[in-house]
Amino acid sequence: MPLPSPHEPRWYAAYTKSRSEKIALKRLLDNGFEAYLPIQRKRRQWSDRLKWVEEPLIRSYIFIKVNESDYYNAINTPGLVCYVTFEGKAAPIPERQIELLKMLLNEGAELEVSNERFAPGQKIIVVSGTLVGMQGEMVEYRGRKKVLVRLGTTGTNLLVTVNLDLIEKE
Repeated sequence: MPLPSPHEPRWYAAYTKSRSEKIALKRLLDNGFEAYLPIQRKRRQWSDRLKWVEEPLIRSYIFIKVNESDYYNAINTPGLVCYVTFEGKAAPIPERQIELLKMLLNEGAELEVSNERFAPGQKIIVVSGTLVGMQGEMVEYRGRKKVLVRLGTTGTNLLVTVNLDLIEKE
């Protein structure tokens, strides 16, 4: 896939240095780039207390929207390592997938990230509720019915718990 045209910015996933996602995001935004870091609130147990923390949904990944003229400038931001590639070229991520990820996090959907490879299953579409229009595959994971959403070529899958009454076969 060729680089985007100079007038058409596209989303790309980039690897960050270990545990540097938030710093890389700040640097990208400070340099005027459009970037997105999916953050999820989780309860963590320490020996003496429970605490809510915000951590990246997908560790060591950040999403950057750039056009051809900013393509190399963005990846040279300190804290970033390289773009996620497929067959030697940066793999663009459809705008719809980024918007879906933002919507899922804003709606407080129960998300679980998995790098496991799932066999293709029944294609479904959500027909009602806050996730209406979302497409994916029905899977059974850890004894629970979930919808699998693949994030482009990043090798990352999101497992979303959805009420079975809200979905139908595509």
